[in-house]
Amino acid sequence: MAIYENLLLDLQQGILTITINRVDKLNALNIDTIREIRNAMQQVYDDEEVKGAIITGAGPKAFVAGADITEIAELSEVTARSFAERGQDVFAMIERSNKPVIAAVNGFALGGGCELAMACHIRVAAENARFGQPEVNLGLIPGYGGTQRLTQLVGKGKAMELMMTADMVGAQEALQLGLVNHVVPQEQLMAKSVEIMEKIMGKAPLAVGLVIECVNAVFNNDENGYQTEANAFARCCTSEDFVEGTSAFIEKRKANFTGN
Repeated sequence: MAIYENLLLDLQQGILTITINRVDKLNALNIDTIREIRNAMQQVYDDEEVKGAIITGAGPKAFVAGADITEIAELSEVTARSFAERGQDVFAMIERSNKPVIAAVNGFALGGGCELAMACHIRVAAENARFGQPEVNLGLIPGYGGTQRLTQLVGKGKAMELMMTADMVGAQEALQLGLVNHVVPQEQLMAKSVEIMEKIMGKAPLAVGLVIECVNAVFNNDENGYQTEANAFARCCTSEDFVEGTSAFIEKRKANFTGN
C-alpha cells in the first residue's frame, strides 16, 4: 500500500474517503499532493473492495484553497506546461473513474481546489463553502482543466465572468449555478455525501460506470455520444446485473448486483 504524507485514506464499507491533509497550507495542492492523489485514485481503480470515493479537505476552513504558489513561481514555460498537464491527467483519472467520486467541499475551493471538485462526479457543499478561479489575480489562468469544466457546468457567459473577475461564489449561488448538487450545514456534510454514495452503491455497478462513461462522452468532440450510449446499453443488456435486476423487479425483491 502506498504511503501518504499529504493525504489521509480511510476505507469503510466500500467507501474510500480521501482527505487532503495540509491544514497549515489550507490544503493547497503541491506537486507531491497531486502525485499522492494519483496514487489514491489508482487504488480506487484497482481495489475491488472500493466501491466509490469521497474527496474532502482536512480542517474546518478549506477543501483546497488553491495550488502551492511557491512552486508555480519557479516554473519555466516548459515546466509550466508539464505542471499543468500532470494535474490535468490526475483530475481526468477522477472524472473517468467508473466508480463514483463525490467531492465533500468543506470550505474554500479555490483555483486548483475548485478544479478538483469539478473533476468529481458529484459535489456536496457545506454552507460555508466558497468557490472560485482567482488565477487572473496572479497573472495566471486555471491550468488543471478549470476553463473547460467550469464552462461545462455553469455555461460560457458565467464561466467567463467568474474567471475574468476572479469573483468567488458562496455555496447557495454555486447551487443555483449548477456548480454543486447539494448544500448542507457543515456538520452534515460527510453524512450527506455518504448517503448519496450508499444510494449509488445499491445500484448496478456496471450500469453506474457506463453512465459516467456516456455522460463524459457529451464533452468529447472526438466521440459520438449517442453511439457510446447505444454500445453501453447493449453491454448492459448482456450482463449478469441486467438479468439480476430484471428478475428482482419481477420477483419484487431487492437486487443483488455483482458488477458483472
